[in-house]
Parts: sequence; structure tokens; C-alpha cells
Amino acid sequence: MLTSLPDQLVVRGRSISVAPTSPALMGVVNASPESFSDGGQFPDLRSQVRRALALVDEGATIIDVGGESGVTGMAPITAAEERARVEPLVRALVAEGVAVSVDTWKSEVAAAVLDVGAMIINDVSGLADPALARLCADAGAALVVMHTRARPKHKDFPHDSDVAVVADVLTFLGSQVALAESLGVPRSRLVVDPGPDFGKTPSQTVAVLKALSQLQALSCPILLAVSRKDFIGALTGARPADRLPGTLAAVASGVAHGAGILRVHDVAAVRDFLQVRAALEGAIEVPEALRLPQDLRRQDDSPHP
Repeated sequence: MLTSLPDQLVVRGRSISVAPTSPALMGVVNASPESFSDGGQFPDLRSQVRRALALVDEGATIIDVGGESGVTGMAPITAAEERARVEPLVRALVAEGVAVSVDTWKSEVAAAVLDVGAMIINDVSGLADPALARLCADAGAALVVMHTRARPKHKDFPHDSDVAVVADVLTFLGSQVALAESLGVPRSRLVVDPGPDFGKTPSQTVAVLKALSQLQALSCPILLAVSRKDFIGALTGARPADRLPGTLAAVASGVAHGAGILRVHDVAAVRDFLQVRAALEGAIEVPEALRLPQDLRRQDDSPHP
């Protein structure tokens, strides 16, 4: 049973539906050639903007721009290099009317993208630098606070057991949400993320996602970032580009447990999945007159008897 989670995230004059019954799709655009999932596929600003606008056409309400991959085993890039990767892209997307989130844990990068219109800072460090909260407070932007005890760019597993990590997620996020509020970000502009794979083994990630409904106690929208994640690969033996079926299974569970923002690479597939799920669960009405158009009956245009 879902508690009274917020239905809307209102930020910088825009209202975004974040109700689990109608979750926002956050499409991923990586400006980082080292990305584990699609590194190098969109190597320049033009291709990145084209990709982002295609995801919006497919149903993304938010575009999450990343300038540095979370891939471990390599040193972080400098804030100047990350800023050079993301600031022009954010500027271009804002000019197109796109609601932009930026995945960063560096305050210098956050300050730059907020200045050119980013609406959300998606901080995967767990608010290691409180300056991010102050910047969001001053800009009227939203802040995603993610659970992790691992340092950025490090593959640490600090938790002793599945039970320990589940308990820590709620404690940690409650503490960091309170910290962000004390620095000026109202709870109405805070989003929480349980941090799948961050400082967690596959077993621990699964345990956290099974207990996702506990985060409803924080009364913040829940962001679910499970798309193509390592835990799915570990369960299925699939490489990142082949993890869509596992991603859809994780999305189904997440929405059932209260997720209101879905960070995904395959926006159209997740949109269609949610549409059919909503129809089967009675969340949307299926008109009696609904029929399949003739041109959609077959895969090709060749004549058939």
C-alpha cells in the first residue's frame, strides 16, 4: 500500500508528475566517452542534443545529463573537464525547453549548470559536499540525494550484510535529507535514490530494492535508477545493452513500491511497458472502441492474404 507520496515535483516554475501511478521518465544522455553503457555513441554536442530530443519525443519528461561515468578503476576527471562536457549540452537543451537534470557530485560543475538553467542536481555521492545543497537552495533547483557509503569512483562494499545495508539506506537518507533541508532545500524539492550498485553487492542491491517501500516514510519522490545496472547483469549474465528485460522487471517492482521517477536509457520501451501495465491494472481506461490500426498488424509492408 502506497503512502501519501508527492504527486508533483515543482521546480523552477515547472511541475513534473512523480506519482508512482504516473512516474516521470528520466532519459539518460551521457557526454562521457567512458560510460559503461553507451560510451562514445554520442561523441559531440550535436549528436547528444539529437539523442536527448529523441528521448523527449519517446516520452522522457526529464533528461539526465552525465559528464563523468561512475565506472570505477579510473581516476575522476577534473571539474573543468566535466564542466566543458556538460555545460554546452545543458545550455542547448534548456534553450529547447527541456527539463534538465545533471548527474554530478562536484560543486563547481553544479554551479555552472544551474547558472544555465539545469533544474535538478543528481548527486551520486550522497551529499558528500554540502555545497551542492546550498547551490540548489539558492537556485530554486531540486536535489537528488542518493544512498552510498562508497567514495565516488571507488568500488567499495562497506556493508557486512543485506540486513545492514537495508537498515542503513533509510537511516542515511533520512540524515542527508535533514542536512539538505538545514541548508535551505525544502523537502518539496528533495528526491531520494536508494543507490542500486553504489557500494552494494548484487545481493545487497536486490535486498534494498525489495525494501524500497520503506523510503516512502521520508515523504520525498523516489528515484529508481536501475537501467542496465550491474546487479541485472549478475542475475541474467547479460551485457549492458542486453539488460532491457531485466530492467523492465526492476521497473515493475520499483513502481509497485513507490518509485515516481525512473532513470532509464530505453525510454520508449519503458513507456510502452508502463502503458500496458497501467491498462491491465485498471489505472487507465481502455476504450471499448479501441482497435489496432491496420498498418500495425504486421511487421512489414509486404502483402499478405
